[in-house]
Amino acid sequence: MLFMQHISILLIGFSVFYGLVFILTHFKDSYYDDQKTSLVFGVVLILALIGIQIYHYLYLVNNSPLNTSKLYLMLLYLVAPSFYFYSRSLLKAQSQFTFLQVIHFVALGLILLVSWHWAFVLAFVIGSGYMLWLLISIYALRKHKAQFSSEVILLSVVFVVAVAVSILALVMPFENKLFYALYASAIGFAFFIVALVTSYKPSLSEKVSEAAKQTYAVSTLTAIDCGAKLSLLSTLMQEDKLYQQSNLDRQTIATELDLSIHQLSELINTNLGLGFSQYLRQQRIEAAKELLLSQPKASVLSIGLEVGFSSQSNFYEAFKELVGTTPAKFRKN
Repeated sequence: MLFMQHISILLIGFSVFYGLVFILTHFKDSYYDDQKTSLVFGVVLILALIGIQIYHYLYLVNNSPLNTSKLYLMLLYLVAPSFYFYSRSLLKAQSQFTFLQVIHFVALGLILLVSWHWAFVLAFVIGSGYMLWLLISIYALRKHKAQFSSEVILLSVVFVVAVAVSILALVMPFENKLFYALYASAIGFAFFIVALVTSYKPSLSEKVSEAAKQTYAVSTLTAIDCGAKLSLLSTLMQEDKLYQQSNLDRQTIATELDLSIHQLSELINTNLGLGFSQYLRQQRIEAAKELLLSQPKASVLSIGLEVGFSSQSNFYEAFKELVGTTPAKFRKN
């Protein structure tokens, strides 16, 4: 038990500090293009998990009581619906949050109506229902699994861990320190998996979202000559070098192509297999690769700015993701 407690404390520390870093580095508009609901609830989810881990630390180290804390229960109940709305926007291509959907948070009222023990158990029962929804939603995207098969495997491991924790919550005494050590470790392990996935493919959320749009969306291009529009898009990028505009957005390109924003997104998604942000990064990186070789005396920063990136860090991040190395190493090799 002591060994497990030490492991859990290490994982608690990792998850708290990594969670804060994750919020600051991952939840940005470039990764959540047109997915603001996911962005907001993703931040809420991480903050709730950080709060839960802090409670676990205080309990395991200082024996601070959990079975009287209403705030701890509130954080538990926030996790499932927050994760639902974070995932729903990505997995179902449904980003609008309506007033009726507040019903997902009605369960928070159970804290006031039932005993702490039953409220604690119900939190995991409700969470199991959301996990079942997650499993069904991921299965619906199975035809796109080749795009992110390794990530799905890692996320499946997290899913299995979450199921195991839910079972333990139902069968183990809630006063048992071993359960909280295991629960804290499971959250820390989940953060570790997230760290692996996002470092490997930081724009994974955008790719999953685009796969969902292809799965569920009704085509808006039935009366559009896609070949002509793609040819014009290529001209705008290759000859007019529209990507050099650091503030270039979908509306600007859609106007140039005489399309709506949704038509532009579908045109790129279905014909090129990319999201808009991915496509734009790809165009900029291809141009940067040429400049790095043709202008050996130009600084890496100046080239990054020339092709449209707003900062050196954004340039390095995109270059490393798409090319697999840094701009300086690419030029050297």
